[in-house]
Amino acid sequence: MSKLNFETLLEAGVHFGHLKRKWNPAMAPYIFEEKKGIHIIDLNKTMVHLDQACAAMKQIAKSGKKVLFVATKKQAKEIVSERVTKVNMPFVTERWTGGMLTNFQTTRKSIRKMATIDKMKSDGSWETLNKREKLFKTRQREKLEKTFGSISDMTRQPAAIFIVDILKEHIALAEARRLNIPTFAMVDTNSNPKLVDFPIPANDDATKSISLILDQICNAIQEGLEDRKNLKDKDKEDSSKEVVSEAVVEVAPVVEAAPVVEATPVVEETPEAPAAEDKSAE
Repeated sequence: MSKLNFETLLEAGVHFGHLKRKWNPAMAPYIFEEKKGIHIIDLNKTMVHLDQACAAMKQIAKSGKKVLFVATKKQAKEIVSERVTKVNMPFVTERWTGGMLTNFQTTRKSIRKMATIDKMKSDGSWETLNKREKLFKTRQREKLEKTFGSISDMTRQPAAIFIVDILKEHIALAEARRLNIPTFAMVDTNSNPKLVDFPIPANDDATKSISLILDQICNAIQEGLEDRKNLKDKDKEDSSKEVVSEAVVEVAPVVEAAPVVEATPVVEETPEAPAAEDKSAE
């Protein structure tokens, strides 16, 4: 993960905050100075908090869990959908539906409706509907796709949530906090960083600033996914080696013993005794 330098953040306008009269006093530790009535964010602290957020994101991705990105403001919608799609993470760039997290079962039902309509088109039952029913189903499918299409693969609640503007996405933030889901967010000078677990003090209105921060977050996720893949490949390789080593059993060559031939005992011949003299002949 390539670390950003001070000049890159400066060029992207990450340091520009809001007008002084709009500031949130909780952001005081992250404000460097006031210039022409505008608060300037301390970029050194931005880099520190961004590194912490990226390290945490990498571990989440490495564990195989999902991170939900939320950005419905027009400056961030296209940026989020483009970057996040590449790392295969769910995102919400249209209207946040109340209860999307706290009432997740209802959200899943809406996603299943989309799948049901798609199945009707593939199994032939779509042709049995009349023109009015087809039109109704088509419009229903388009509406569901717009709201839930980007989270259709999210079968369970996310392991974390990333928000671009916590003031605009206050409902999403409140639901995540209620469920104790770790929160990551770009926090501007008009927001309260204490509401976020991993706040990144940065300009959340400029497209360049949003792009730069999201690029770093998505790069960290990509690295975590690659580490997970490499770990899986290594485990598969090790397991295959174990199977092969167990299957190949070294068998020592069996040498047939030569047949045992019983030796016949050798009987020594005893010398014949000399014939006894016939004494009667005398």
